[in-house]
Amino acid sequence: MEKTADIYFQVDPWKVVEEGFDPSYSRVSESVFSLGNESTGVRGFFEEGGSVDSLRGAYTNGVYDIVPLARSYRGIVDKTHFMIPSADWLLCAVTVDGEALDLGKVAFSDFRRELDFRSGTLTRRFIWQTATGKRLKMTFVRFVDMVHRERAYARICLEPLNFSGEATVSLGMTFSVQHEGHRTCFWDGTKRAIEGGRILLQSRTVHSKQEVFAGAQIDFPVPSDASYTDKGAMLTARVPLEAGSSVKIDRRVVILFDGSEGDTLWKRGREALDAAATVSFDDALQAQRSYWAAYWEVSDIQIEPAEDERTAQAVAAEQQGVRFCSFQLAQTYNGGSERHNIGAKGLTGEAYNGHAFWDTESCCLPFYLFTNPAAARDLLMFRFRTLPMAKERAKMLDCEGACYPIATLNGDEACPLWQHASLQLQPSTAVAYGIWHYVHVCGDEEFLWSCGAEMLLEIARFLASRVAVGGRSGRYGFYGVMGPDEFHMMVNNNAYTNYMGMRTLRYAVETLTRMAGERAQAYAELAARTNLAADEIVRWKTIADNMYLPQTGSGLFEQHDGFFDLPHTEIDAVPRSEFPLYEHWSYDRIYRTDMIKQPDVLMMLYLYNSSFSANEKEINYAFYQPRTIHESSLSPSIHSILAAELGRMDEAQEFFGFATRLDLDNYNCNTREGLHITSIAMAWANIVYGFAELRSDGELLRFAPHLPKRWSGLRFSLTYRGRILSLHMQSDATRFTLRAGDPMQLAVYDSTYTLDAAGLVVPTR
Repeated sequence: MEKTADIYFQVDPWKVVEEGFDPSYSRVSESVFSLGNESTGVRGFFEEGGSVDSLRGAYTNGVYDIVPLARSYRGIVDKTHFMIPSADWLLCAVTVDGEALDLGKVAFSDFRRELDFRSGTLTRRFIWQTATGKRLKMTFVRFVDMVHRERAYARICLEPLNFSGEATVSLGMTFSVQHEGHRTCFWDGTKRAIEGGRILLQSRTVHSKQEVFAGAQIDFPVPSDASYTDKGAMLTARVPLEAGSSVKIDRRVVILFDGSEGDTLWKRGREALDAAATVSFDDALQAQRSYWAAYWEVSDIQIEPAEDERTAQAVAAEQQGVRFCSFQLAQTYNGGSERHNIGAKGLTGEAYNGHAFWDTESCCLPFYLFTNPAAARDLLMFRFRTLPMAKERAKMLDCEGACYPIATLNGDEACPLWQHASLQLQPSTAVAYGIWHYVHVCGDEEFLWSCGAEMLLEIARFLASRVAVGGRSGRYGFYGVMGPDEFHMMVNNNAYTNYMGMRTLRYAVETLTRMAGERAQAYAELAARTNLAADEIVRWKTIADNMYLPQTGSGLFEQHDGFFDLPHTEIDAVPRSEFPLYEHWSYDRIYRTDMIKQPDVLMMLYLYNSSFSANEKEINYAFYQPRTIHESSLSPSIHSILAAELGRMDEAQEFFGFATRLDLDNYNCNTREGLHITSIAMAWANIVYGFAELRSDGELLRFAPHLPKRWSGLRFSLTYRGRILSLHMQSDATRFTLRAGDPMQLAVYDSTYTLDAAGLVVPTR
């Protein structure tokens, strides 16, 4: 496969560093240098803007607008919603002797930009050489507050190196921002005020009528002049400069989106800005460092290299990659609100419209199960809150129950492509899997009874109304579907869809049967509220027990009916210049081959790992791995995890490097559009489920540690039911340490041990 790395950034264990600036790589850098705190996100664009190619994106989580679509056939959505850029709080202009700072036009040197994982800061430095011969060192620093999520901070430092004089600096905010794809500003009715060194703005989206407050305290060293702009405001000052001395200009920002509106939001926004103004930039930065220090204390993954100079650089790149992924995942979501889910690009770009997909429960959830269980619960609560929309979607498809959307921000289906929105059932089965996995790992049965059971009931209803009996097989299956692969549509009996449907129905039957016996009153109330018929549960069991699974006698699953008869494509023959395929191949050409976008059969072997034999995993991996082109970001890690389990350690490590540096090295040639959050989440899983071989679908947590050749050790921690346990894997043994909580049982290499305060050392097999 001709996917290779673009080696552009410097390798550093705790930073991403850009030495020198390549304008052609500008948007890739902007994505990689994104900052976020779940509520606010901002790409790494230049504050001063200019002529450099850029997506100037600052986003507020949950803010979207709506556009109507041409009415089509029944079941195809007639409107869509999408994330829009929010207030641009980094507006900046700097001039010296009438020359405007624009790195696309001016002369500059010593450019360095770095993203620091231990402080959550983005810093950019360079020396501007003006047309009049002046040399001005410019430093820009920004961060978004991880504790007070409505706050963000920015600093500009100006240091004249060979002159004294002045610079004119303008700083401001605006809602006059365009969505790049629609080329439209979706903000209207902006209220504005300037009070001394403060700017206060409030605006409302055109169609969804959401309101956002944006305020800034700007600390110029001299008095400033105020002016209003379109949907914004600016403060401008003539800043005196003295050779050898540095001038700092700080701004403290509040972006508030809490569901309130009008005068209430304005009042709350002003109060939030008052509170933010009492904290200096330096004090806020110190608190930020403390936050990240606490995060890394529990969440860091440390790779210890083997003593081999030939592989040292590769291991250093892997270490940087896995920390980058953990850092960006923590920025994307940490359980601050049940209103939010995890968008495919997070808050790093407008591709995928900010939508969340089925990846959340299937790929992102495990990270939170073992690092932040409260956040895992909040992710599932988003699905519970949006259950009414899922029920409406099922009706649109002439089905019963609840059909969760393939793409959404607010719970409504937003995907206008019928082949995805109407044929993909994996969002619904992934939600059911997420409920099972959360309850199984975290033991939160109260959630199961209060929220999960109702979701399972409605999902089971949907599946039972969507399934059909095959004319030849006489068994149940799903017809006219698209599995996770997405390179084959309108297929019958997709193995993943049938298998996940079967497991979902069985879990719904098990849950409701238990509920009827253990929580009779709650069950009676649920049955009455949902009009549960007496024979529904019996029918679900019948369907599950008679589900058709397309599997040969050797154990090989046929991905779907007729897959084995498809024309073959040698994926290694596809040149790098043709990636991403959606931009270089006609849409229908993609569907005329046995080439697979991402794991389909292998995905179910990963999710329900303990339910399949070693032979089934081996034969299916050997067949499907050479056919997978990895056009999805979740793909490499799934392959790495299964390869590690099967003892294919060279393949496992190769896929691991691909997964952890997919964005850093622009493997898929589309990092410019934003980061791949699923790949980022799966990089963590790649370590824990791959090389430590954690399996969390059995009665006990089960490990089978094995290190890649170029590593001498691996350290990481997990949280589990109120405990914190750490693993130190080495070539000869793995040490398990119980850092907090009660003793527990776990399985290592199929033997059962008790882990207590004394710790546990298990020799490597």
